[in-house]
Amino acid sequence: MNNTETLKAGRDLLLKLHKVLVDFERDGYVAFNGPVTPGQFLTQLLENPDLSWLRRFSTLIVDVDEMFAQKDGYAEDEVNVHLAAMRNLILMETNDGNFKARYEIALQGELEAAAFHGEIKRLLEV
Repeated sequence: MNNTETLKAGRDLLLKLHKVLVDFERDGYVAFNGPVTPGQFLTQLLENPDLSWLRRFSTLIVDVDEMFAQKDGYAEDEVNVHLAAMRNLILMETNDGNFKARYEIALQGELEAAAFHGEIKRLLEV
């Protein structure tokens, strides 16, 4: 598998992981705050600082999608930059302790998230 194929596959797995993580956070939010509509929870995802850690995933997914959608194509360097960003995200290589703590809690609390996390690690060979 070449780097472009790896990035595409990683992006697809990252999207699945992101959905599981969002669902996990929604369950916790609802348990603490009571029922919310999808629109109300979307507002929380966008504005609530406690949920801001999830934006790292959505931002990377959007960045990869935008790269692949460029009309003029994309360079191999761009692919490599996004693969490195995905590795850093999955390995939690950050100084942001909140991100790392929240991600680890989700991985421990949600088996499906841990499974997707492991698939991405295997794909990226990290």
